[in-house]
Parts: sequence; C-alpha cells; structure tokens
Amino acid sequence: MSTESRYPLGGRMSDVVLGLARRFRLGPLMARYNSTLVLGLFAFINGCLSIGIMSLAALLTGQPFVFPSLGPTAFLLFYTPQAATASPRNALAGHLVGAGAGYLSLWVFGLLDAGPALSVGVSASRVGAAALSLGLTAGLMAWLRVPHPPAGATTLIVSLGLLTEIDQLGVLMLGVFFLVVQGFVINRLAGIDYPMWSPRGS
Repeated sequence: MSTESRYPLGGRMSDVVLGLARRFRLGPLMARYNSTLVLGLFAFINGCLSIGIMSLAALLTGQPFVFPSLGPTAFLLFYTPQAATASPRNALAGHLVGAGAGYLSLWVFGLLDAGPALSVGVSASRVGAAALSLGLTAGLMAWLRVPHPPAGATTLIVSLGLLTEIDQLGVLMLGVFFLVVQGFVINRLAGIDYPMWSPRGS
C-alpha cells in the first residue's frame, strides 16, 4: 500500500485508528481505517471527547479549563503523535513557556490590570506586549529545544489580557496536562510508541 493511500490526510492518524480497531477487534473498521470518512469520524469523536472532558472539568470546578490553544495541541497529539512537537515534554514545556512569556510581557508593559484587549482596545503597549510575548516564546522554545506551535496561541491569550492571574495560568497548565494524559492513553491503546516524556531519539 502506498504512503498516500495509507495516510490520505498526511500525518499518522491512520495508525492510531488502525491500532484502536485492532485493540477492540473492530473488523470492519480495520478494513477501512484509512478512509477519509473514518478518519474524519475519529477526529470528530476525539475532538469532542478532548474538549468535552475539559469543559466538564470547567463546569464542575468553576475554573476555565477550556482554552483556544488546547484545540491545536489535541490535533497534534492524534494527527502526528510521534512528532517531537507532540511529545509530553514539548507540549507541557511549550505551553509553560508561552504562559510565562505572556505574563512577563504584561508586566513589562504595565498591563497586568489593564483588562483584555477585546474589551478595552489595542494600545501601543498592548502591541508591544503581544510582540514581545510571541518573540520570547519562539526564542525560548528554540533555545530550550521544546518546539510546540500551539504555545504561540497560549502566549497571545495571555499577552492580550484574556488570562492575567497566576491561578488562571495554573489552571491552563492543568488543562494541558489532562490533554497530554488523554493523548498518552489513546495513543498507547492504539499501539503507537508515544513517548513517556521526551521525543523519540532526543
């Protein structure tokens, strides 16, 4: 079977679907694991499950466990589970770098109590904070060798003033942790050699 027919969407989601079909002995699914219809259905169910768990945690605790940057992280964990960017280390460290850089940028530009940009508007200070946060996040992820593209969204969420309290950043990181645990469980159930921590070969 050619690579294109086995992975019609690119990535390695077909391997996850095939592994789960084998694990749960779903014969018809094993025969169609690489069809676009089946892959789309898996992505739909897994996306609902990933964010549904976070939303339920938010509902039960009253804490904002759902963040826009979790969506792209979930996609990486199941679309390219063996890529370095999807490893637990990179996901957790990348978001931590993004949250820290965003908070530092708010502090540098005196915006910790300014309110979110969506409500109060964009000022020169806000532009500076956003630029600094993204620059710091990109640079630190490269220097620390923990690239995780969704962290770029995390740093902007913070530097644009949507999350400004330390406890909110703690909840954000807890949400990332829960998502990584889900990724680990599902990928390992599927027989994917998903790393415990560091990317393979690092």
